[in-house]
This record gives sequence, structure tokens and C-alpha cells, in this order.
Amino acid sequence: MDHFRIGLFLRPHGVHGEIKIKPLTDDVSRFKKLREAFVEMQENSFTPVAVTSSKILSGNGVAVKIDGYNTVEQAESLHGKYLCVDRAHAVKLPEGTYFVSDLISCRVVSSDGDELGFIEDIYETNANDVYVVRGKQKLSVPALKKLLDRVDVENKLIVFNAQVLSEVGLFED
Repeated sequence: MDHFRIGLFLRPHGVHGEIKIKPLTDDVSRFKKLREAFVEMQENSFTPVAVTSSKILSGNGVAVKIDGYNTVEQAESLHGKYLCVDRAHAVKLPEGTYFVSDLISCRVVSSDGDELGFIEDIYETNANDVYVVRGKQKLSVPALKKLLDRVDVENKLIVFNAQVLSEVGLFED
């Protein structure tokens, strides 16, 4: 089952077990409707939890109350862990947008047939995400619509426009 990290637990918020979260999602309002979630206790080890309340804080933060976590100490035990949702409870994405986890490990080719490698990582920047492709050479490219001729996450394939790639691609040795 796929799980998506939507928040990083930071520190207790108040004295009744609420905990502040750094959102890892573009839409912080999604926390208002969140009831079922998972805590990633260790990498790829998820514990189901019930979210009993949430509130949006100033500065893009969120505070949530997890059922069974009623003290500052219990909330503190979540520090550094991730709040996650499964694919069934993930937000519906607009057409032409993708979950990072669906793009990682996609095979990348250019429109002129060159094998470029696989998406190894994606970095978020203020302007555009940056795709890091690992192949014969490491390649970094901004995730521009004009660069992406085809994105087929079901078949794990991305086709970059060769002409645009020659303008924006940064190849490293």
C-alpha cells in the first residue's frame, strides 16, 4: 500500500497532546477534513491513527490532535516522525500534476530516443521543482511543462522534449 507523507511532527502545541506539524503538502486546508491517517514510526512502518481535530496556525503551520495522545510527553514522542495518508485518502491531483513518489524511478528518455536514466530525486524550489536524473551522466532539469512531452506514471516513463532539454538541462560528469 502506498503512503504519502503529508506532515512532519515538530513539537507539542499546548498541554493536551496537540502537536505542531510542518505541512508537506501544497494544500494545508486538507488537514481540516483529515480523520484517518498513519504515523510512520520507522521507515516503511506505519501505525494507523485517528485525527480528532486540527487547526491551521499562522505561518503555514498546522496543529493536530491524535486520538490517544493526551499529554505533552505523548505528543513529544511523535517528534521527527511523519504523518501520512494512504493512496485512497490522498488529495485528488489536478490533471498534469503528479505525486513525487510516482515520478521517482521513472525511466527518462528524450524525444529523439536518447536513454537518459531514471528519476532519482526531485527537489522543490520556489520557481519550479527540479528533477534529478541518474544515468550515464547526472542530469538536473527544471520541471517545465514545455520540457515534458509525456509523463506516463503507470508505465514509469517520462519523455523530455530534446530541444527544450538542450536549453535547460544541466549535465554533470
